[in-house]
Amino acid sequence: MDLLLKDKVIIVSGGAKGIGNGIVRVLAKEGAIPVIIGRNEDDNLKLTKEISGQGHKVFQLVAELSDPTQCKRAIDVVLNQFGKIDGLVNNAGVNDGVGLENGSYEKFMESLHRNVVHYYLLAHHALPALIKSRGSIVNISSKTAITGQGNTSAYAAANGGRIALTREWAVELLKYGIRVNAIIVAESWTPAYEKWIQTLSDPEDKLKEITGKIPLENRMTTPEEIANTTAFLLSSRSSHTTGQLLFVDGGYVHLDRALANA
Repeated sequence: MDLLLKDKVIIVSGGAKGIGNGIVRVLAKEGAIPVIIGRNEDDNLKLTKEISGQGHKVFQLVAELSDPTQCKRAIDVVLNQFGKIDGLVNNAGVNDGVGLENGSYEKFMESLHRNVVHYYLLAHHALPALIKSRGSIVNISSKTAITGQGNTSAYAAANGGRIALTREWAVELLKYGIRVNAIIVAESWTPAYEKWIQTLSDPEDKLKEITGKIPLENRMTTPEEIANTTAFLLSSRSSHTTGQLLFVDGGYVHLDRALANA
């Protein structure tokens, strides 16, 4: 299916690594022009070099999105370069372990800026361009907002905010024909996930325990699988889909765990 994304300028925050990396790759293959916004220039350039070498279009810029001024600057750079924005994927963030017992006001607020404030700011500053293009927004969120995880109050709160903003923006932007949806991620194999699991006493055993609880095929969700759904939601092929939360998780959140090892 042609997703009709050719030459569409689509911003992907945190696009150089993990899930964002997968989204950028899929968008490039679909003929879009993914714009990577990331804090690490080396990571950004590594991916853009690879994608350009495959004959696809891509653009990158460096920004620390926890800084509100850099959120606006990032959008300005994109508009100066392309003159339009056709889509926004809010993806950047980190599960930083700011809990209720071990946290503080300062850490909690810092985490919100790392994980949800820039979702609002990028959408706010990109909105005039999205109105012109009748573009769409996809917010990447996490199961932590639905299931809880423990010892990650700030990240869970941020993801709850991402979900609430998805529904709120879908309502507010109806009049412009802008669709807003969210993808809820559960267990996806990324460099950050691998780094976390290697901190455990028995990483291999823990990974088997986790995948054993994922009903569909007892395996992790790949970034590409999340990216494929993201591309569809950005595409006019999903023209009557808005305000939806799509769980790309192999049934992890909603299916009976007893099914996992059946």
